[in-house]
Amino acid sequence: MNHMQEARDKLREQMTLRRRALDPATRMSAAQGLRRNLETLDAFTTAPRIAAYWACHGELPLNLVLAAAAMREQHIFLPRIEGPRQMLFAPWKLGDPVEPNRYGIPEPVRAPDTQPPAAMDVVLVPLLAFDPRGHRLGHGGGYYDASFAFLRDAPRPSRPLLIGVGYGFQGVDELEPAAWDVRLDYIATDRTLINCNPQDEP
Repeated sequence: MNHMQEARDKLREQMTLRRRALDPATRMSAAQGLRRNLETLDAFTTAPRIAAYWACHGELPLNLVLAAAAMREQHIFLPRIEGPRQMLFAPWKLGDPVEPNRYGIPEPVRAPDTQPPAAMDVVLVPLLAFDPRGHRLGHGGGYYDASFAFLRDAPRPSRPLLIGVGYGFQGVDELEPAAWDVRLDYIATDRTLINCNPQDEP
């Protein structure tokens, strides 16, 4: 194992343990902060199609964010694993049936109107660590990087807009990206919203 991989694995372990240790009150407060910060971004509040995730393993909950999006009549989608490192996105509403995938993560029951990644307008991407340039450390499965590989060399920001979601403490000064990593456009945390394309600010 090379030095870069060792460092990434160590950071994954540290962030996973720290995230799992959060108490319910802290998670709820973070969910409120996340909603406030995401709703300062017009591209998020006006997006017709939002790809979200089912929070597991201590991930920052999206319940408040998605409830507000539903009130705005935005369409919510959740990922389904459909092949090796490939996801499609199925429409989902509160109360719709879900089933565990191979990792035990709930996902929508198979539906005929599942959509490809490119059909989304905004994607909320879970992560274990991030840096201000939009580099992300995930769980290591590679599903998001593979599914959105078409954005790797595209001018950014692009469509879909990739917004990483995590707690503020998951931020690090710098992450060395792997060759297959797809950079994020924004990072939304309980503390702030980071534009990873600062040259696009007026």
